[in-house]
Amino acid sequence: MTTKLDQDDLNNAVWAACDTFRGAVDATRYKDLILAVLFWKYLSDHAEWQRKDLAQRYGPDDPRVERQMKRARFVLPEGTDFKTIHAKRLADNLGELINKALEKIELENEAKLKDVFRPIDFNSETLLGATKERNRLLKLLLEDFAKPSLALTPDKVSEDAIGEAYIYLISRFASDGGKKAGEYYTPRKISEIVARLADPKPGMTICDPACGSGALLIRAGEAAKSDDHRLFGQEVNGSTHALARMNMFLHGEDNALIEWCNTLTSPALIEDDRLMQFDRVIANPPFSLDKWGADVAETDPYKRFKPVIPPKSRGDYAFILHMLAIAKRGEGRVVCIAPHGVLFRGAAEGRIREDLVRRNLLDAVIGLPAQLFPSTGIPVCLLVFDRAREEGGARANVKDVVFVDASREFVPGKRQNALGDEQVEHIVATVMGRHTEDKYSSIVTFAEMEANGFNLNIPRYVDTYEPEPEIDVAALQKDIDRLETELVETRRRIKLHLAELGIDG
Repeated sequence: MTTKLDQDDLNNAVWAACDTFRGAVDATRYKDLILAVLFWKYLSDHAEWQRKDLAQRYGPDDPRVERQMKRARFVLPEGTDFKTIHAKRLADNLGELINKALEKIELENEAKLKDVFRPIDFNSETLLGATKERNRLLKLLLEDFAKPSLALTPDKVSEDAIGEAYIYLISRFASDGGKKAGEYYTPRKISEIVARLADPKPGMTICDPACGSGALLIRAGEAAKSDDHRLFGQEVNGSTHALARMNMFLHGEDNALIEWCNTLTSPALIEDDRLMQFDRVIANPPFSLDKWGADVAETDPYKRFKPVIPPKSRGDYAFILHMLAIAKRGEGRVVCIAPHGVLFRGAAEGRIREDLVRRNLLDAVIGLPAQLFPSTGIPVCLLVFDRAREEGGARANVKDVVFVDASREFVPGKRQNALGDEQVEHIVATVMGRHTEDKYSSIVTFAEMEANGFNLNIPRYVDTYEPEPEIDVAALQKDIDRLETELVETRRRIKLHLAELGIDG
């Protein structure tokens, strides 16, 4: 019986395959190549295993083998599999050979794989250098993925494990990638919190309009605890959009629809000339995005940015307003990661914030610890909105908001802090149960928020002040008197010792 490769071993094997590029190419640039090869290797190994399985069942020359291979989940045209290209790894045009193989696979599976490989260029001189160096790096990369430890056949590794290895790679690239990493990855524990606060149910549609590489959307699908759900996403960066598509397939989310577009200026999830509506909307949008599209917001055909247009230099509320616009009226739930500035900044953002609170859409505000993201050291917050609180909704009678200050509960790290299971459970239980806890959470009425001018800065509502311990002045004076007495005696002894030594003290 074949022993399955466990998750840690697989993670270590795929990370070791990145050694080819480390030091030669920046992680934020070579990640697309590594992840594309992992997906290609997965497709190739599965196709080879399926062909062998069918040949054993029917016989190698039985026409049923070819018929079933052509009806497989993914069809690989002849000569495009990883093993064939690996055999040509000494070719002078290796990058071109890889590009052509992936292009053929994409065309053969256009309904599923359109634009998945196209944005990723294995023949890029800008990325990989001149021909000789490029061929050397690609040859080493193919040899790394050809090792037995990366045999991705169903009898050796589960599809779930491959999907998790893919996300593991993304997380490692994000850790190494610094500020740019925030564009495509949300740390796992934060993703879990967002997914659980969104509270998806079987049969629901879930959308992430700034989906990056899709990890947050995957976690939301898992939180539904059923295969009966559908995922939707939008991503503006072409190569990141491709990574998200691969991520969906590796997690069995073949029906996920991930569009390549600018969510704020030209959303692509449209139905009958209207924005598609979803049961759950989640996102970790880029923080305070400059030039987000304020110049065209006034004429937005979907009227998302009414009655107040967010400031042109900060797109935080533009994303929030879009998310609310695509959440089903009277029932949709929204969870957004944002910088703390959205809670207290004034002017246009203050007016938007007031409007959202007055419309009874805000359900919870959670402050997270600092240094949780590879892209920023600042603490961030989670905003939970619930359109079921609107008039006629199932929760229209709920008028208060849960405020949570979780900023002091984390697992410290050298470069980056993290959340553990205990912190995740504490946050989720507090919000979903609407609990109050001294120095951690409170339930805040509309009147309180109105009295504060709709400033939602968490310390206004959750008192985390720790009083200084009381000082016993009488005991302190006794200690001082004792020390002064001891000092006088010490000085007397020193003077005697100096006199014995004939030194004038």
